[in-house]
Amino acid sequence: MSDVSQPAAHPPVTDWVHDFDHTDPQWTEDPFPIWDELRAASPVVHTERFLGCYMPTTYEAVREIANDSEHFSSRRIIVRDVRPEITSRNSAPPITSDPPVHKPAKQLLLPPFTPDAMKKLEPRVRAICNELIDGFITEDRLDAAERYTKHIPVRAIAHMLGIPETDSDLFIRWIHMILELGIKDENTLLQAVQEMTGYFSAHIEARKNKPTDDLISYLMNARDKDGNPLEDSHVLGSLRLLLIAGIDTTWSAIGSSLWHLARTPTDRERLIAEPELIPTAVEELLRAYSPVTMAREVVKETTVSGCPVKTGNMVLLSFPAANRDPKMFPDADKVVIDRRENRHAAFGLGIHRCVGSNLARMEMQVALEEWLKRIPDFALDPAGTVTWSQGTVRGPRQLPFLLGKAM
Repeated sequence: MSDVSQPAAHPPVTDWVHDFDHTDPQWTEDPFPIWDELRAASPVVHTERFLGCYMPTTYEAVREIANDSEHFSSRRIIVRDVRPEITSRNSAPPITSDPPVHKPAKQLLLPPFTPDAMKKLEPRVRAICNELIDGFITEDRLDAAERYTKHIPVRAIAHMLGIPETDSDLFIRWIHMILELGIKDENTLLQAVQEMTGYFSAHIEARKNKPTDDLISYLMNARDKDGNPLEDSHVLGSLRLLLIAGIDTTWSAIGSSLWHLARTPTDRERLIAEPELIPTAVEELLRAYSPVTMAREVVKETTVSGCPVKTGNMVLLSFPAANRDPKMFPDADKVVIDRRENRHAAFGLGIHRCVGSNLARMEMQVALEEWLKRIPDFALDPAGTVTWSQGTVRGPRQLPFLLGKAM
């Protein structure tokens, strides 16, 4: 990781309503009061940063944009300092596709992520969690992000793709370069995309001679709506998407969940006493600490919740802010682990709702079940500092815990 540093700094924000910046350290550290301030000001706010960018602040405004592919394109899904020309190199179907191309590209990816497919994968994920816990069960303190949360989705998606789980450090490095550093540094982003493309191209070539039973071969054998094999660029784009979207998001969600339980002993004790409540709690933790903020590009002038939106701007589509809207969720700022009515937007809204939502739910549930079974007593280590990732995906990158007797 030595050649990959922290993102470059932007000027600090002094006026959130007219000059917001989702990469600002204040936002990274604690975005919730900022979202409240923006929501109180307007359903849609604007900044001149990032070459011009809007942000819907309410659930309703987010839903309106997510359901409108006529005025808002998904060809760019990250708000960045630059807007390079779109090429196959930066496309990742179906997430960067608009209708009519989007639907067939998405339908190709659905079969490997059905609930039944996840049931088959679950024993491997349980084994991964327990292998990781075995490595630190006797320790008094640890960084749970470094030793547990980040490895679960990396190794699970590697298992599904049929690539070595031991390459996980490579994948983590690429994700950091694309989702964090790449917001402000085009060269870093291109380097990561190039490295990923080289890596997956070699795996595709190997399978041309020797097919395997995994997601890479599945995509190579897939056919488009006209019955033709997918172009290599489509396969590569989808593989990049699965690796990027399948790792950082879930690792962040598992980490935020453990962070919450470390700070909230009553919730932790209740889940240990009532493990059957874990699936409901997972939905609430997804709502309260949604990791993913996507983007759209305004391609046709329109209005959103009465606010004019002009072409030439990006849109920061904050599902996390939507999930804290008190008009949609009673006690939106409280974590209610037995919340029954919970139509959260953590997996997105509209046609681009996350293909891997069944995988993410299963990984979160298993990660919490196995941790709570074996490590019922844990708390934040006051000697350490929790740090959060910046930009598109928010989750704990350092999560110092005290375990058991050390508490």
